[in-house]
Amino acid sequence: MLRAQRRRLDPAILNLPVEKMREGYYSDVYFNRAREILEADGYHPRVRMQVFQRNRAVLCGIDEAIAILKLCSGRHAPGGSWEDGWDHLVVHALYDGDAIEPFETVMTIEGDYALFAHLETSYLGVLARRTRIATNARAIVDAADGKEVLFFPARFDHHLVQTGDGYAAYISGALGVSTDANAEWWGSRGMGTVPHALIAAYGGDTVRATEKFAQYIDPAVNVIALVDFDNDCVGTSLACARALGSRLWGVRLDTSGTLVDKSVIPQMGTFPPTGVNAQLVRNVRNALDVEGFGAVKIVVSGGFDAERIHRFEQDGVPTDAYAVGSAFFKGAGEFDFTADIVALDRGDGWRECHKVGRPERPNPRLSPVE
Repeated sequence: MLRAQRRRLDPAILNLPVEKMREGYYSDVYFNRAREILEADGYHPRVRMQVFQRNRAVLCGIDEAIAILKLCSGRHAPGGSWEDGWDHLVVHALYDGDAIEPFETVMTIEGDYALFAHLETSYLGVLARRTRIATNARAIVDAADGKEVLFFPARFDHHLVQTGDGYAAYISGALGVSTDANAEWWGSRGMGTVPHALIAAYGGDTVRATEKFAQYIDPAVNVIALVDFDNDCVGTSLACARALGSRLWGVRLDTSGTLVDKSVIPQMGTFPPTGVNAQLVRNVRNALDVEGFGAVKIVVSGGFDAERIHRFEQDGVPTDAYAVGSAFFKGAGEFDFTADIVALDRGDGWRECHKVGRPERPNPRLSPVE
């Protein structure tokens, strides 16, 4: 019953380069040539294609893959016009956000192979990337144990991947993103703190830069002060809290992994003192609480991944949110998808036809795609 109520993304919001995909511009050449050969030979076998990958993962990219098939499958008619192929295909698929097992079939495509042969590179590519982001995001969100996770890796990759990556993180529970592009597919907006560059532009005065943020940015936006510019997170956090009062939602600690914060230096000796460590967070929390700023939240950033977040949570470090960057991109090559023809119908009914070692693996969890 629940499954019937699940919805897929509207292909129209994905802004696919439809014409180029139809021409095979983004496809491995051998797929384009396979289509060319079948068309030239007048040979139109009906096949069943099976898509899977080899690791336990959180699936994402399915809606994009379906959109590619919906909008870009087909062929050029003799006069040059495009004949859509979607109505001649039968597709079954899991949903974005589904947990999947190694070698589990996530999608099947049935139809004239020439209608969609040129799209294999594109739909496998989106599945691989989005699943990698979604799987990493789920691990990070689980490690945070209910605390907010902010998806802040936009600066680590090409801008054209931001929208789909943000969606992949969103379906795994990372609710805060740093760019409007990240949030486009679910109708939200990017969020963020005062950057180091704005502080520098105001002469290194963190308080002034944060006050200007509060003065000119929409009052509905949370004011989060970035407090490590002077390598004195305690002193800067207190200065911002005193100046902004209840307008200050939180402070973000982003101390470099090659520095030791001023407040930590006297405490060195029994723990790695560099970067944003547990002792630094406790120092900031204690200082804020002593002066009556217990409502000010603490966001930590700088090299956090699922393992490091898990350690913080196990140790009871008083953080309120984790801003995570490049850790969402870990595991390139670990979530690659494969598509295999597993059955063939040349007009005399379906028969098994597959590469040795790659038999059909029916999956009762697949749903028909309307």
